[in-house]
Amino acid sequence: WGLLLAGAVWRVSLGSARQHVLAPALAASLTGFAVVGLFDSLLDVPRLAWLFYLLVLLALTVRAPARVVARSGSARQAASLALVVLVGAMAFQPDDARAKAPDAKPQLIQVGPARAIKTIAEAARVARDGATIEVDSGVYLADVAVWQRDGVSVRAVGGRVRLLAQGAAAEGKGIWVVRARGMRVEGFDFEDARVPDRNGAGIRFEKGSLLVRDCRFLRNEMGLLTNNDGSSELEVEDSEFAYNQRPDGHNHNLYVGRIARLSVKGSYLHHARVGHLLKSRAAVNEIRDNRLTDGEGGSASYELEFPEGGVAHVVGNLIGQSRETDNSTLISFGAEGYRWPRNELVLEHNTLVNPLPAGGVFLRVAPGSTLVRALHNRLVGAGRLETAGPGEYVDNLTLAPGEAERMMRDSLHNPG
Repeated sequence: WGLLLAGAVWRVSLGSARQHVLAPALAASLTGFAVVGLFDSLLDVPRLAWLFYLLVLLALTVRAPARVVARSGSARQAASLALVVLVGAMAFQPDDARAKAPDAKPQLIQVGPARAIKTIAEAARVARDGATIEVDSGVYLADVAVWQRDGVSVRAVGGRVRLLAQGAAAEGKGIWVVRARGMRVEGFDFEDARVPDRNGAGIRFEKGSLLVRDCRFLRNEMGLLTNNDGSSELEVEDSEFAYNQRPDGHNHNLYVGRIARLSVKGSYLHHARVGHLLKSRAAVNEIRDNRLTDGEGGSASYELEFPEGGVAHVVGNLIGQSRETDNSTLISFGAEGYRWPRNELVLEHNTLVNPLPAGGVFLRVAPGSTLVRALHNRLVGAGRLETAGPGEYVDNLTLAPGEAERMMRDSLHNPG
């Protein structure tokens, strides 16, 4: 297409069509495309690509009228300058333009006190799509960042990376703000996020898709908080959420809005204050092989809540209350009304622990759910799953009363 563009500009600036009434406009327009192409690819946008090829076609096909008034020398000079700019744009592309070529080398950014790039914030600014960012282990103070490039992987190397907010917040929202697809984060601790609206999050996930692996969210106002983008997807693996709280208590360790899908696996959520360990409004939820156990000193409300229903598969988890809770219910489904077309709750192979002496509610389901299945769960404490209402209840056994204290104690000493 470069040769095609060069030929078109030559024809309307110095060639046979240079005296056509449209020649100056065509030369300027095509040169403009080339200059903007230094920084971004306009041909990726269908409407702009159509316009570009239309201009090229006109430049290659228009004919000068038989009788014309000779153009001034200045006009010829302007046309020549346009051609020079075009050639230069094609010959001397900057690094960013070359990086978009399919055979470009993947971008690797190394961050640390002894590196050329010393802050995560700077790495986020210079990262391109698909970049890998390696951050040297250590403590990074007030190093907040906004991530907007797709396919970026950020991982700690040589040990854990602690991000201490110390009053700083990206866009006034949290330590990190993520608006990107295919982002992966591994090996970071997000600590002490505070913002004026009291929703300071370790990560504020606004849109795209995000995988969080082996991370910890400690003493923030909100651990990880998402927006309500209906196409977004969040995966959390082998991570810990604890002691996230704010003065009024309306906080949650992990709070997921109306996104397309949530997956939480192999993680440990504990010690919330008044709020929930995990609250999700997602359309589809997979909560598998986690420990949601508030333990001694915790005062979480629900351990697990799906306030607007959706599809929720809760499999293989240990879910337990604290004696200090102000809410006797462990799991709640549909308490704020059903928003999604499908509202199905499946509980399988979980251990549910209720240490309250007077008993509590293992499961509360609001009327209107299309499916409730509870299979092969183990209950510790007073109560039955069947009190949740109509559904399929199979092989849900109650264990000995002394098991509650032992399981909650073990969950604190063996969180993995």
